[in-house]
Amino acid sequence: MERTDLIGLYHRLLAAYGPQGWWPADGPFEVIVGAILTQATAWENAARAIDNLRRAGLLDPKRLMNAPLDRIASLIRPALYYNQKAKKLKAFLEFLAERYGGDLDRLLDEPLSDLRDGLLSIPGVGPETADSIILYAAGKPSFVVDSYTKRLLSRLGSIEPRAGYEEIRGLFLAALPPDPDLYGEYHALIVRHGKEHCRSAPLCADCPIASICPHPKAGR
Repeated sequence: MERTDLIGLYHRLLAAYGPQGWWPADGPFEVIVGAILTQATAWENAARAIDNLRRAGLLDPKRLMNAPLDRIASLIRPALYYNQKAKKLKAFLEFLAERYGGDLDRLLDEPLSDLRDGLLSIPGVGPETADSIILYAAGKPSFVVDSYTKRLLSRLGSIEPRAGYEEIRGLFLAALPPDPDLYGEYHALIVRHGKEHCRSAPLCADCPIASICPHPKAGR
């Protein structure tokens, strides 16, 4: 997809849905917790788990680090895969403590490439989670690619169905200026579009980008 195509797609989505105001969180640490908890589940489930942690007074790196693993798992149960995600939260906090003395600001102030490499070294933190943390917690321009992004670009004919994460991310980084506000809004708009129209079984009627989409149903 050419530069103008990606920029044009952004403006079509923005005109259709308006600003999304994503990521919904109170501070960088909550963003990080949410990025881990929303893996393989809907945001609504992750949000319920975050609320449980907040009510328990554990939305703080030191308090969460000192909390028993089974206590964390029980609180984040609404996010699904709660035992694994409790371990992932602990892995992040151990990384933060060992490398940065528990200082979240020091971590988030790292240059983008160093920050990304560090996050990807944490067990349970993959590229989508790492880029979510970089973009929404650190405010640095790293584009987040999720299943909605891949599905949309595949249906538009911009990528092959087997295209990998880094290839898709590279398209956005090459086509767009390095603006974290733009990246965050674009990602949120793709998610919104994926939920409303570009589902696994697409709802092409009244789709705001049907005129540029070659999917068989889009022209009906």
